[in-house]
Amino acid sequence: MNTSNILKLKWLLFPIAGIMQTLSLSPFNYWPLGILSITIIMIGMNGASPKKSLLFGWLFGIGLFGSGVSWVYVSIHNFGNAPAPLATALTAIFVAAIALFPAATFWLFRKLFNGQDRWSVITFPAVWVLGDWFRSWFLTGFPWLYLGYGHLETPLSGWAGVLGVHGITFICCLSGSAIWYFISRSTLIQRLINKQQLSQPAPRAELQRKLLPASFICFATILWMLGALLGTIKWGYVKDITPITVAAIQANIPQELKWSRGYRLKTIEIYQTLSEPHWGKSLIIWPETAIPILYDQAASIIKPISIRAREAGSTLISGIPYREKNPETGRTSIHNSILSTGEGEGIYHKQRLVPFGEYVPLENILRGLIQFFDLPMSSFSPGRPGQSKLKESSRKVTPYICYEIVYPDFVADNARDADYLLTISNDSWFGRSIGPLQHLEMAQMRALENARYVVRGTNNGISAIITPEGSVQSQTEQFVSTVLTGEVYAMGGRTPFNYLGSSPILILCGLLLIFRRLLSKPSSNQ
Repeated sequence: MNTSNILKLKWLLFPIAGIMQTLSLSPFNYWPLGILSITIIMIGMNGASPKKSLLFGWLFGIGLFGSGVSWVYVSIHNFGNAPAPLATALTAIFVAAIALFPAATFWLFRKLFNGQDRWSVITFPAVWVLGDWFRSWFLTGFPWLYLGYGHLETPLSGWAGVLGVHGITFICCLSGSAIWYFISRSTLIQRLINKQQLSQPAPRAELQRKLLPASFICFATILWMLGALLGTIKWGYVKDITPITVAAIQANIPQELKWSRGYRLKTIEIYQTLSEPHWGKSLIIWPETAIPILYDQAASIIKPISIRAREAGSTLISGIPYREKNPETGRTSIHNSILSTGEGEGIYHKQRLVPFGEYVPLENILRGLIQFFDLPMSSFSPGRPGQSKLKESSRKVTPYICYEIVYPDFVADNARDADYLLTISNDSWFGRSIGPLQHLEMAQMRALENARYVVRGTNNGISAIITPEGSVQSQTEQFVSTVLTGEVYAMGGRTPFNYLGSSPILILCGLLLIFRRLLSKPSSNQ
């Protein structure tokens, strides 16, 4: 194949790079592919205009999200009851739309820095991380498929408690960029590519040419080594050596029956039956909306369960929808909530809602068009910020419902002073896809970032107990009715990330871009 044909196929590099990043994450865990994908991106963008970079970024996004969030089709088709052609079209529209985020990132990089010089080794990672951060909050955010998630078990995991997942992503991008710069400045590789003798540079330029690419590789290596050292630091400590015994009830209620009026009492009966042998444990967890009845209508169910839990010395924490009326406006709101009862107390209303699953954007337009826009319980309202923690006996527990656990800074802000973290979910929407495994991986990162145990209870798996080091202590199989039992401990201490969140790495990225623009004009390749 000649050079012109290779150039014509250059656009293929970008969707391939996107797929490589999906493969670097759970459940595949081929993390080196994520770093190499950055190298491929940098090679492919060489000489590209801002307009072409926009296209390349979009193609990369198609590869990343088309492979990484393919579970959207399952949600729309299997549970939204959309016909296969319509579900395929809606999934394609979603992927094409979310791919605009990396498209904007690539365009901005090339617009700010018209040329790929040595500074690109640090400016490209900075633009990338700021793009990820923007995607995490714009239009409620979609903080999924961050490159840093693939490094729970590599030396870079030590950076989680300091800079969080965005910091790990930055180092991954820097590593891939350093490899690109080394390749692009290697005389031997250039000779192989160009198949010709290169002109001999001046002695000083020759020294710079040899040392600078190697210095970037060395710098990236040092960051990896520092990550390994940081991983030996114990940011948290066990406050009480008395274990907190846990039973997470995984009832595996079919999604199509969950909100059926005729099945509601049967659902409660299943949870009670599975819980019966475990009364006496410190904590019993029922997953998201396990009680499929509005709180104000469920007193006859909640009261006897609360009495049973109190008599056994247990706390029951369960998901439940909650209705309240604003006394000022008279408007009624329904929240996706979590209740602590028995030896515990408190109620929490979910703040970060899932578009289309829990609320419908442009509701006046979309409601009634197709069945997918009329899913059961898709009219939730977000809870207010600054809610109190739940109590489990005398311990403080920070709860997160489903999607909330994927927001790094949201979790850190609410995890302060918590003895441990708890997340409940209904992962039935993912079906038999990679979604639940990605969801679990993100919960592991939150445990590592905040040096806290995370207890995860789901309707159909994967329920899990995650250690403060981010490793899974125990977990359930998917799509089975079972109970996960184990022990966690109340933890004290805080990580730097828990104090400061993503601010340090975001400020660093912003300063790198500002200094690059102010102190050095973009130049051609050097």
